[in-house]
Parts: sequence; structure tokens; C-alpha cells
Amino acid sequence: MTTQAPETRIVQAYRIPCDGGEGALGHPRVWLQIPHDKGYVECPYCDAKLVHKDFEGKV
Repeated sequence: MTTQAPETRIVQAYRIPCDGGEGALGHPRVWLQIPHDKGYVECPYCDAKLVHKDFEGKV
């Protein structure tokens, strides 16, 4: 059995919501803050990597 890699999403803002994106199968909505020096944050529920558009291809 193989484990799928976490989803990576490019986002426009530094403060973004994540709810797992799967309707009733998702998770509670959380608001995440992307550090300006790091350029990305990982959701503690679904492990999605949210990358700010300015850091696309750099992280």
C-alpha cells in the first residue's frame, strides 16, 4: 500500500482558510498564516502544503 503525497496548493494571500476541501469528508475550517520569510505553511489536519504565489517553485 502506498501513501499519497500531501496536496500542494498555490494561494494568493498570506492568511488562508483550509477545510480539507472534501465537503463532509474534510476537517474543521482552520485559518493559517503563511510566514513572509518562509513562503508556505502546512495544514495540521490534512498536511496540505499551502504556498504563496510569490514563492511558487522556490520551496
